Amino acid sequence: MYWCKLRPFTTIALIGSIMISGLACRPDVKEENAATLKYFDIKGYFTADTARLNKLSRMVTKTVTHNGVTENKKVKIDNWGHELDMFTGADINRPAWKNSYTIATGDNLVLYKAKEDELKVREIIIKKDKEKVKWIVIYTRTKNILYQTTEKLSYFPDSLYLIEKDQRVKLMGRNRYKIQGVIEQ
Repeated sequence: MYWCKLRPFTTIALIGSIMISGLACRPDVKEENAATLKYFDIKGYFTADTARLNKLSRMVTKTVTHNGVTENKKVKIDNWGHELDMFTGADINRPAWKNSYTIATGDNLVLYKAKEDELKVREIIIKKDKEKVKWIVIYTRTKNILYQTTEKLSYFPDSLYLIEKDQRVKLMGRNRYKIQGVIEQ
């Protein structure tokens, strides 16, 4: 066989180029851009803001409370994307959800409210001054036969983020968590 006589490197390079040319024949899968999104771009906003916070490299006074027991530390957040991933995960701009939220506006506020009970993200409230986000509050709920979890995520750019979580697990009881990060100026 001809393939057996090729050197190992040549064989790998040939197979790799065949695979790459096969990928090139696939049509592009395009993501929706912010101009075509129906709702506020939570994912895009937090992706941009975490990049900005990573560059600023500010210290954070972080307070973690679990069932009333509190620990407080001053830390440097090395990966803001990881730190704020719960906020990024509250994106409601999936194509399947394009008609799943009501939109109400007034007094520089925008409120998105879930129409369907099974949606995890229940509400998003955004306060803006002109086009600048002043704060975002997100309410989520996950519920099934074994547990129920509710979360309130609050974000004030350049000053504070707050994650409050109440979890009730059958046979194990209730857990309350609170994570507060005060961003130094």
